[in-house]
Amino acid sequence: MTRAPEAQDADFRTFAVSRWPRLLRTAYLLTGHHHDAEDLVQVALVKAYARWDRCVRAADPDAYVWRIMINAHRDRIRGLRVFEWLTTRFPERTARDRVEPLLARDVLSAALRRLPPRQRAAVVLRYVEDRSETEVAALLGTRVGTVRSRTARGLEKLRADPTVVDLRPPTRGKEAADRAEAGERTGLR
Repeated sequence: MTRAPEAQDADFRTFAVSRWPRLLRTAYLLTGHHHDAEDLVQVALVKAYARWDRCVRAADPDAYVWRIMINAHRDRIRGLRVFEWLTTRFPERTARDRVEPLLARDVLSAALRRLPPRQRAAVVLRYVEDRSETEVAALLGTRVGTVRSRTARGLEKLRADPTVVDLRPPTRGKEAADRAEAGERTGLR
């Protein structure tokens, strides 16, 4: 003897409301995402509603619905092509930020523009163009000693510029000592 559809709906509604928190907690532990857990519980309850007469006749209706939910989760996992790794952190960037070098270049360009024209020419030709003192002297039509003094004064002004001070890497350990030594050799410290 089958029961009236209204009575079955009322029974199912009572069952679903009373079991929802436990089903959701289990589904969350299975999926790791709150929204996926809600979807999984809804799928399980829809399937249970479609077979509610069998579910009620089962020895343990809770176990019947739990089995439906676990099977639905297994089917959901089978459909995934990419495995998900649950984490509380965002992934690290694999590439360096491309904005930083552009900002540094802009700051350095502005600092170079603040140098007097002859010092700027000496610094740019010597360190940006990587020319020798003799080549710079020939290009500027001056002596090598003049190139050295203009370059030294230009670098001194650049080092004293407060905007350029922020561009220097922090000094730490052996790497910083190696960089400082290389800077002394090239005059860029």
